Amino acid sequence: MNASYDAIVIGLGGFGSSTLSHLAKRGLNVLGIDRFGIAHDRGSSHGETRIIRKAYFEHPDYVPLLMRAYELWAELEQETGQSLYDECGLFFAGPSQGEVVGGTLESARLFGVRVDELSLTEARERFSLFEFADSDTVVFEPEAGFLHVEACVAAHVDLAVRSGARVVTDEPVRSWSAEGQGVRVVTDQQSYSASRLVIAAGAWSSQILRELSLPLTVMRKLLFWHDVDSPAWSETTAFFFERPEGCFYGFPSLDGSTVKLAEHSGGEAITDPLSLDRDCHKADREPVSHFVRQTMRGMSPQPSRHAACMYIMTPDGHFVVDKHPQHAHIVFGAGFSGHGFKFTSVIGEAMADLVTEGETSRPIGFLGLDRPALRS
Repeated sequence: MNASYDAIVIGLGGFGSSTLSHLAKRGLNVLGIDRFGIAHDRGSSHGETRIIRKAYFEHPDYVPLLMRAYELWAELEQETGQSLYDECGLFFAGPSQGEVVGGTLESARLFGVRVDELSLTEARERFSLFEFADSDTVVFEPEAGFLHVEACVAAHVDLAVRSGARVVTDEPVRSWSAEGQGVRVVTDQQSYSASRLVIAAGAWSSQILRELSLPLTVMRKLLFWHDVDSPAWSETTAFFFERPEGCFYGFPSLDGSTVKLAEHSGGEAITDPLSLDRDCHKADREPVSHFVRQTMRGMSPQPSRHAACMYIMTPDGHFVVDKHPQHAHIVFGAGFSGHGFKFTSVIGEAMADLVTEGETSRPIGFLGLDRPALRS
């Protein structure tokens, strides 16, 4: 059987689900394909929560995208009637000239984002569940918080379906090809054709975009939930610490008994995302356990549960969002490098622009394929 569409989206994680929603809302006859289910735990868009913030230490060029992302998350909440974002605030702690605190303050200065610089006395009084080093500089972003990651993915897909999209799951894509002004996508069950194609394949991007030789590295990452002994953990903020041994982050307790935290730095490169080791080993948990012993009050240093996910890294840590260099009607997004989920609402909009109009007003030029870090 061959079915034809205005556009096909391969991959329905964070970025693909958003793109599907934006395309369907524009009235396109669109198909979304995922090799697993919706809001599954086999990729990168799972694990309950993701931090969202505006004063972006990774690079100031992300801040305008974040301003639009916030607007779109609010629109999605309104359109679906769901609560997807919790504005609990976020503090950063680390050396004043470090990448995290220094970069946060620079982005805040350039774009007028409110960030409060706290004295150590203020930080210790306000965030009494944490131990701060005497060398720490602490800054607080009150409009930061976290997204409910699986709910966000499901909301985008649900809105797309309500807008007329078709979704097929548990269909791995075997191949795709550009055919004249259109495309053909072959799964292990059938073949589909369309005028346009968006590829948001996550950890499978290198395989599906093999001809581009993208320098992507898939990193195995573990998320941990640690038991806590105080209801105060449900009332705290999100947090991010830059330490000599790595960067660690976490969230308020959602269930009143555990707190999710993880190491943002580090990770183990893998070659096959289908063979991801999902077990927790001593080498996985010890850096986080050491951080807990040094930093957290009233928290067990050993995790009570864990989950495995993947960072798809580019050499410079920035995303790749662009049109295919040989086929202008094919657009892709990849390499979101462990900090991309908060952008899914706006990057989905930008990819929908690119595949329908050939351009976007969103400032994504710095994320293009033609940049030095991506050239072999």
